[in-house]
Formats: sequence, C-alpha cells, structure tokens
Amino acid sequence: MFEKFKLLIDLFKVRISLTIMLCAISGVFVIPNHNLDILDLSLVAISTFLASAGVSAFNQYFERDLDALMPRTAKRPFVTGELKPNILWVILFLIVIFAGLIISFIFINPYSCLYNFLGALFYGAVYTIWLKRKSIWNIVVGGLAGSFATLAGSAAVNPIIAPEAIILSVILFLWTPPHFWSLAMAIGDDYEKAGIPMLPNTLSNSLTTYIILFHTIILVFVTALLMIYSSSLFYIFAIFIGGGYFIWTSTLLAIRKTRSAAMNNFFGSFVQLGLLLILIIVDGIII
Repeated sequence: MFEKFKLLIDLFKVRISLTIMLCAISGVFVIPNHNLDILDLSLVAISTFLASAGVSAFNQYFERDLDALMPRTAKRPFVTGELKPNILWVILFLIVIFAGLIISFIFINPYSCLYNFLGALFYGAVYTIWLKRKSIWNIVVGGLAGSFATLAGSAAVNPIIAPEAIILSVILFLWTPPHFWSLAMAIGDDYEKAGIPMLPNTLSNSLTTYIILFHTIILVFVTALLMIYSSSLFYIFAIFIGGGYFIWTSTLLAIRKTRSAAMNNFFGSFVQLGLLLILIIVDGIII
C-alpha cells in the first residue's frame, strides 16, 4: 500500500503541485479585503492542485526518454517500468486536468478557470512539448505556470486583477530561472547528457553565476514593491529575511562557483519563496 501511495506521489509530482497550490492560495490572500469562505478557498486549492498534478504527470510521460538519461530522474515510474507507457495514461492525465478546470469554472468563476488552463497549457504544451528540448528560454517560459496559479487565486476573489496579484505573479516568473539554473549547475552534466539546453550548458558556469545573482537582485527588488500596498511586518520580514538570504546564497555562488554553492542557492530559493508565500497567507488570515 505504501509503495503504491509513493508511486502516486512521484507520478503526480505532489510536492511541486502543492507548491503551485500554495501560489494560488497566496494569490487569494494578497488581495486586500478578500471575501472567500473556507469552502471557496478549498475549491481554489483543489482545482489548482488537480490541474498542476495532471500536467506534471503528463510531463513525466512525455519526457520518459530524457528522464532515463539523468540520475536525478532515472527512478521515475515510466523509466523504471513500474508503469508501462500507454495512451490511456494520457487520457487519465487529461481527465485530472479537466477535473480541476471544471471545478474552477463551475464553483469559482470562468476567469480563475482561464488562468488555471493557461498554467497547464504553458507547462504541458509550451514548456514540455515545445521549448524544453530546443531553447535555453525553456525554464523562463515554464515559470509562467506558477504565475498563472497566483492569478487563478486572485481572480477567485475579483476577476479584475489587482496590482498586488500582478506583482506576485511577476515574482513567481522571476523566481523560476535562478532556481533551476542553480540546480542545473549543481547536478553537473546531467542536462547536457540529456541534450537539454540550460544556461550553464550554453554559457560558462562563471557567467551563469553572475546572471543568477543579477536575476535574484531584480527578483527581491520586485518583491519589495509589495510594500507599496502593505506595510505589514509579515511582508517586511519575508522580503528582507527571505530575500536577503537568497541574495546572500547567490552572492556566495558568484564568488565560489562550486556545485555545493549552487545547491545551497537552489535551497535558498525555496527559503525565499516559501517564506514569502506562507507569510502572505498568514498576514491575510490575521489582518
């Protein structure tokens, strides 16, 4: 039973889908005077989670040939043979995606559904099928999946997107590249062996570290724009502690240029984003 449960967690990339769900919930709470009750909030969370989980599973199905070439992904179920590739899997994943979209369309509103759809479309079609194997811009465009999730949450409160929600969506867009470029540096030649164009494989690692640092500084600057709309201590703490820590790990990466520094920066990005999203939600609940 435990093995089957773990298989489902791995197949639907539950940790990533929960992060996307958290983006949607933070999109709700970043809006001042949000009026969603617990049922509506739960429906926002469920609909976004299902759309993300379905397209994440499709990503594994479609990329099983690439996954087999990289140690980090070689144990995924379509690579190991635990699951046999079959068109019925694609149908199942589409059903999961559409279940999320239908929930948001019927029980929330068409605008929230549209943003969930765009998130799934960009991750499943634009990123997975089109760009990942062809362009170093793959992960930049892939970051829009998280951006659309925040807009799906904010649209559940008000179809007219507030400036705070736009800033939060831009934050998610800017966060993704330094996060994954750091991972690409940390795992060495895996992406190159699989033929996936990532920034460290195209440019030198040295130049990549400076680009990551510059990108991180811009990210934290944009995050600080949230203080225009809220002077909450939660926001200030998230911006200066989480953002400051990410800049610090990025600076160390630019100085040391080692794989361990890249992995530390990869985890530093989690600290920055996780702290921001969680404290936005806490602030929205308390205030």
